Amino acid sequence: MNERKLKILAAVVEEYVRTGEPVGSKVIANLPGIGVSAATVRNDMAMLEQLGFLEQPHTSAGRVPTISGYRLYIEKIMTPPALPDSERERLDNMLAEQGPMTGELLIQNATTALAELTQCAAVVSDFSPKFSVISKVEVIPAGKRVYVVLLITSGGAIKNKACRLEFDLTNEQLSMFSDYLAEHLEGVSVAELSDERMADLAAAMGAYMMTMAPLVQGILELSRDLQQHALTFSGEKNLFSCEDLDKMEIVRFIEHKEELVRLLDDSFSGIRVMFGEDGGSFVIGNSSMIVSKFHKGGKNVGSLGVIGPMRLDYAKVIPYLEYFSQKITDLISEEGEEPPADTQGEENRKG
Repeated sequence: MNERKLKILAAVVEEYVRTGEPVGSKVIANLPGIGVSAATVRNDMAMLEQLGFLEQPHTSAGRVPTISGYRLYIEKIMTPPALPDSERERLDNMLAEQGPMTGELLIQNATTALAELTQCAAVVSDFSPKFSVISKVEVIPAGKRVYVVLLITSGGAIKNKACRLEFDLTNEQLSMFSDYLAEHLEGVSVAELSDERMADLAAAMGAYMMTMAPLVQGILELSRDLQQHALTFSGEKNLFSCEDLDKMEIVRFIEHKEELVRLLDDSFSGIRVMFGEDGGSFVIGNSSMIVSKFHKGGKNVGSLGVIGPMRLDYAKVIPYLEYFSQKITDLISEEGEEPPADTQGEENRKG
């Protein structure tokens, strides 16, 4: 694999991404910077095919990249351009369209913006709330025997649940219970809100537990919600409009969101690119998913990804993904406490 073959492979990938048509040697020979005859290009393309980096869909057709060809291009050849200041300003405006920014809103806006910019689907798995602490607990009367439990975290997450009691609470009971919750829950890490902790909290209430049981159960359910990985999808319609992808495979993939969470949360460093034909759970044929992590306190707390056809402009998409991931990292790192020590071990290198 000399420099000329790498240059020809890059030219085939970029031309195929642009046109969607198999690429012939004459087309490559006429591109700026190639500087060799069509016969030489043809020989090099034949060698690249033998090495498994190109393939020929039909005998008389040109060649297209294989998964191995895309991987070599992405990891060894491609140099994504730096985003100019004007483009960074445009992206910042897209992220700030809905007013004052919180981590949760930024993640939603980044997902929407990525889908719009790439014309692919964008997805984010966010488990940063479990690294926050409970900053406020309230019980608010909302009607006859109905009370709303409200939990707010240092990371800006807000959860509430309406609970129905057997009796109306007196002002004294409501004040006592609210004070009790504030004393035992405010300042506690979301990751520590286990079923066992909540059971101990209920047991310590003694006789009041019978009356307050629905409220305690509501808090338990909210704490479980906070510890779940939030999955946000945007731009699914872009996948269905892509002629390169099978519609039923897209439907099956989106329906199995728990598998998507697992794929997004696999540990790695930097940018990771997965292909549909790699096997495992990512089963949209002829597709790719590019994933980048965002961090808090040096620990992975979520993943941002773009899902599209394998014939994707990686040099264009990857800088967007990196920029949004860094913006999310910067904001959520400013919002709350640092997470506890990582128990998952060292990160794996890029897959």
